[in-house]
Amino acid sequence: MPAELAPPRAVTDAWDDVPMATVEALFRYPVKGFTPEALKQLVVQSDGRVEGDRVLAFRFADAVDPEDDAGLEYWPKKRGLALMDMPSLARLRLEYDRSTRRLRISDAGTVLVEAGLDPDGRAEIEDAVTRAVAAGPDARRLRGEGRLPLTLIGDGVTSRFQDRARGYISLHGSASVAELDKAADPTVDHRRFRSNIVVSGLPAWSEVGWDGVVRIGELRFTIAAPIRRCAAIMANPDDGTRDVNLLRVLTDRFDQEAPTLGILLLPVGGGGTIRVGDPVDRE
Repeated sequence: MPAELAPPRAVTDAWDDVPMATVEALFRYPVKGFTPEALKQLVVQSDGRVEGDRVLAFRFADAVDPEDDAGLEYWPKKRGLALMDMPSLARLRLEYDRSTRRLRISDAGTVLVEAGLDPDGRAEIEDAVTRAVAAGPDARRLRGEGRLPLTLIGDGVTSRFQDRARGYISLHGSASVAELDKAADPTVDHRRFRSNIVVSGLPAWSEVGWDGVVRIGELRFTIAAPIRRCAAIMANPDDGTRDVNLLRVLTDRFDQEAPTLGILLLPVGGGGTIRVGDPVDRE
């Protein structure tokens, strides 16, 4: 099992004490590392990814082709723009119109660029994002060999750029984040964890101990593994600063062997639609 999927020490008794739970919120992330879209429903593809999720990514000059991971296309986040290494990305606000395939990126209310995905538009977007990062506190991350020029890759439709070659759909319980918020300063909310599905009605941390199969609305999912977290969760989603060491809070305050919050899912028997308010239950 890859290191990022290694399970932490058990923190709960699987399903034994799970009450009625429901989908509280749903998100997809059109561009890897940038602003989420809050939606009322998500379409789950049969390949185990969310439709429209991570369909674009900014890659370093030496990483515009995928790597191979057991026969699957793999795009390591260390080789492109990612919150793990560049927390200042969190302050940029991105809007993506799927119907016209146009991106709009702003910073503190000022539009930095608005363009389509044609070659000229991509060049304009790449230049604007490069300037924004180069002018900020993470500029040094662009200075390494093979980093520039940045390239915006992806067709704007195909979901490809998740952190893991297999894709997966991510889920966490809102009560887990609430408990973490109590242990940390400043405020911690769900935006730091960039999950596709947020579930309410669960005891804190219970989802981390799940195994087997979970039903969300009319869809069934196998539970692949807990999510081992990286430095991306330390990025304040409002101002892009690293304002709290949540990795240490998770291990020290919650007695975890590895900083863990949320789980990875794969659909069983094909895809379908998940909606806010759908029940979440075991089989």
